[in-house]
Amino acid sequence: MAVMEVKKICVIGAGNMGHQISLAAALVGYKVKCTDINKEILQKAEQFCDDYLPNRVAKGKLTKEEAKAARGRVTFTNRLEEAAKEADLVIEAAIEKLDIKRKIFADLDRICPDHAILATNSSYIVSSNIADVTSRPEKVCNMHFFNPALVMKLVEVVNGAHVSQETVDTVVGVCKKMGKIPVVLKKEVYGFLVNRIVTAIKSEALYLHDMGIATPEDIDNAVIHALGHPMGPFRLMDLTGIDLTYHVSTERFQETGLKKYTPSPTVVEKYVKKEWGRKTGRGFYDYSN
Repeated sequence: MAVMEVKKICVIGAGNMGHQISLAAALVGYKVKCTDINKEILQKAEQFCDDYLPNRVAKGKLTKEEAKAARGRVTFTNRLEEAAKEADLVIEAAIEKLDIKRKIFADLDRICPDHAILATNSSYIVSSNIADVTSRPEKVCNMHFFNPALVMKLVEVVNGAHVSQETVDTVVGVCKKMGKIPVVLKKEVYGFLVNRIVTAIKSEALYLHDMGIATPEDIDNAVIHALGHPMGPFRLMDLTGIDLTYHVSTERFQETGLKKYTPSPTVVEKYVKKEWGRKTGRGFYDYSN
């Protein structure tokens, strides 16, 4: 399937990543259906769209006509079949748990048209761990956006051994139409490009904090003002979600059995307390105000 044949996109998951990916696609002309099993999350996603677009108009970034047209191209539903049955491309942005993703992709393979590409926005799980539950492994790939998806330009596209070149070319083309900068990995590797680098920094930062050597604030300041990063590792975890950090570590430990992948004690404590960062109002920093 060529990129010009992609007209309708389904996004699975209406959380921080899903609703922004949906809106980013709608803004460039795609018809988008975003779905989630949680009605409250769907309502929040729809409210985000209703607030974001007028704000862009007020700032002179969009005309009223452009905003109205974009809003008309994105819809929200809690019915997977309704969202996916006519999709040319599906972008799954559900929780970072392999068993859940495999169930979703098995359902998508049954629901979606034969030509549809099924992409996962997973930040760590390679698509070869998912593709075998479908009858179209050549059309299953990683399409990893970065948070916040409306702002961040980079998208990682992974060309696994099971993925066809046509699928890669189509996904790259969709990224470019969305105004993103796609980078193609020639083979699968856990964590892809960016997260392998970020994880190394994050792991060391958590170790330094767990050992009582420095506070999150001081570690973030060191990374920002000495290394030139725009954001420190603790602020970044608060932004992407400490629950995500916990699930990724847990999945990796269960997969490998290696002790080095067990979640940091601080991350476990934050996860249990539901102090997951910006989304809950408190993480390593306080966002209640």
